[in-house]
Amino acid sequence: MYEALKQRVYEANMQLRDYGLAPFTWGNASECSREDGVFAIKPSGVSYDELTPDKIVVVNFDGKVVDGDLKPSSDTMTHAVLYRKFLTIGGVAHSHSVNAVAFAQAGYPIPAFGTTHADFAYGEVPCTRKMKDEEVEYYYEYNTGIVIVECFREKKLNENEIPACLVKNHGPFTWGASAMEAVKNSATLEIVAEMAIKTLTVKNFAYKKEFNSMPKNLLDKHYSRKHGKDAYYGQN
Repeated sequence: MYEALKQRVYEANMQLRDYGLAPFTWGNASECSREDGVFAIKPSGVSYDELTPDKIVVVNFDGKVVDGDLKPSSDTMTHAVLYRKFLTIGGVAHSHSVNAVAFAQAGYPIPAFGTTHADFAYGEVPCTRKMKDEEVEYYYEYNTGIVIVECFREKKLNENEIPACLVKNHGPFTWGASAMEAVKNSATLEIVAEMAIKTLTVKNFAYKKEFNSMPKNLLDKHYSRKHGKDAYYGQN
């Protein structure tokens, strides 16, 4: 009865891999059926090369398996919390994309520097607080979801306007109306994170003289050997 749901979640997980957001067995995507009170998610530790629709696991919102022979993703309870607290979402994705993870590891939000970001999210993408020792020690994945929800509630953010959150020292979670939309948001998040890093680099370094200049004689040499009457680069 869950074949169509499992097929969609399989395709979303493969897209996560194809976008380059989840190397090896990292990352996962899920989609829920609120009518049935379940969601389908990638099985734990299964490589994308070995993944098939029938290996997708279906669980209820308490994380209990209702369909499938494999263990669900280790992040299953994080997804479950998001579905239970963000009542309008239908899909969740988690990736280990390099630029978004860089912000998460630094513990900084991704600033809204330009229109590309604004087309994606209404403001900066937030980063959660550091998780407490007991939150890491006990019910870690459940508490990961809790700190995401807490972050949005304390900052008075709308999860439909900002479809992503960084978990400090961990990485990004994104969501949307479906698993495929959640994965697309993961890909977009990675793009705006890369743009933000490059923007910060330009703002902080590129226009400082020591990072912006080269010796004039070297500039003259390389320009004049390709341009002008004395150019000698290439074939006669």
